[in-house]
Amino acid sequence: MEALFIYIVKSSSLMLIFYCVYFFLLRKETFFSSNRWFLLSGLIVSIILPLLTYTKVIWIDAAPELSADFQTTLVNDSSIESTEFNWNYIILGLYGIGLLIFTIKLAIDFYSLNSIIKGKTIKQQADFKFVDINENIAPFSYFEYIIYNSSLYTASELENILEHEKVHSDQNHTLDVLISRIFSIIFWFNPIVWFYKKAITQNLEFIADSEAAKKLLDKKAYQYTLLKITTHENCVAITNHFYQSLIKKRIVMLNKNQSNRRNSWKYYAVIPALAAFVLLFQIEVIAKERPQIVKTNSGDIRSVDVYQIKKSTTDKELKELAGVLKKLHNIDLEVSKVKRNALNELTSIKVDLINGNETTQSIQTGKKEAIKDFGIVIVTGKNGARRAGIKTYDEKIAVSKSLTVNDKENNTIEIKNTTTNSQTNVNVNSNTSTKTNSDTNTNVSASYVITNSDSHNTKVTTSDGKTKIIVSNSTKTNLKDQLIVVDGEEMPSNFDINSIKAENIESISVFTGINATNKYGDKGKNGVIEIETKN
Repeated sequence: MEALFIYIVKSSSLMLIFYCVYFFLLRKETFFSSNRWFLLSGLIVSIILPLLTYTKVIWIDAAPELSADFQTTLVNDSSIESTEFNWNYIILGLYGIGLLIFTIKLAIDFYSLNSIIKGKTIKQQADFKFVDINENIAPFSYFEYIIYNSSLYTASELENILEHEKVHSDQNHTLDVLISRIFSIIFWFNPIVWFYKKAITQNLEFIADSEAAKKLLDKKAYQYTLLKITTHENCVAITNHFYQSLIKKRIVMLNKNQSNRRNSWKYYAVIPALAAFVLLFQIEVIAKERPQIVKTNSGDIRSVDVYQIKKSTTDKELKELAGVLKKLHNIDLEVSKVKRNALNELTSIKVDLINGNETTQSIQTGKKEAIKDFGIVIVTGKNGARRAGIKTYDEKIAVSKSLTVNDKENNTIEIKNTTTNSQTNVNVNSNTSTKTNSDTNTNVSASYVITNSDSHNTKVTTSDGKTKIIVSNSTKTNLKDQLIVVDGEEMPSNFDINSIKAENIESISVFTGINATNKYGDKGKNGVIEIETKN
């Protein structure tokens, strides 16, 4: 709907440009034939140019994918009921009514024309068909038909009239009249189109008067014939009729000296206006991000923390979470627009994360339904820089974008984080272990997958009541080749890591590539998992 309105506005604007150039610069010139094509081209341009759009692509540097995924405003629109009245349908209805009325009027004009010609004697002469009628209407032409009442004029007057109408018929002026009529129907609401239609029909009369006067010996007698025709009734609107109300203007133009050809520059005045129109409205600028993968040493990431907010999260827990974020990460959490249903579930919440000059916002509203769970993700680099974001996820599949990093041995690893419903917060880092306190980080959970470039992976999963650490083989090794260190003691290759209970785990650290070999030498070449228990 909006696209249709924009198209109509653009098309109307182009018609206004052509009409203004004609009215202010060309209307008083005697370039009648050139004016005809200028006005017709204005109509054609007004319907085609708005459809032509030049797309200009501007490439910009993309933000890191992890950050870009965070910096989004999330609104649950599906459950928001719109109470705003849609005026588009009213406007479209009014336009349709006007279109129907003027279309019916056109059909009536065609019917009236057919009634006048039907049953009359038609005399064929060269390319013209002459129809002599009895009705007291002004002479007119319709394509090859020339209709007149011979009993109303003298022989010389009739000769003047026929010469005039032959010009209309020979130059197919009826097409111009029909085109302008169709435009006046489509754009009936636009005053410019009616002035434009009048300018076209008036210029056609200037052409016929000028060409007919060249073939007649007595130009003054021709002008008297113009005056005589004004006493007759008007004829069908879709035809070229001899009578026009602006007789005085026609006579003035008939006696005007030919315009200097140097004035033809005025036709080019429309070009700057069209160029400005294209530059302002027909060039669509699209900003595209260059594909970018965040590449850094695995040691650049110190920790990834995920803090979950669920529909059951209480106000107290939200307050405690704000304190944790401020204390541990120096990030301000502002929670507002909190609403709950009868089950004390969150149905509306607005979350603002303020990290220095960066602000991330999430808005969720479910009316009477509970919100979807979402998480606050904090990525801390080795240099202490933090990136904060808000991540929502589907109820069935919890997925977020990935952060790809390279270690110094060019082993590409992909770190993906998702959220679960566990109350345990586990930080998994490339080279540093981060201890957490499950008493202060409420409603927090994390599950991480570290995947090598050859799709072999080391997977660390946490869930309610049980922690599993599954170490699959890398490019060259299998499970027994991974070095597992528990409380600083290297475990044998047949050590069953599932024997460690989740409630006894304090922290887990995963080392890969050069970070593992720097710390454990050749024994760590296939990766190291450090587990620190509460004992």
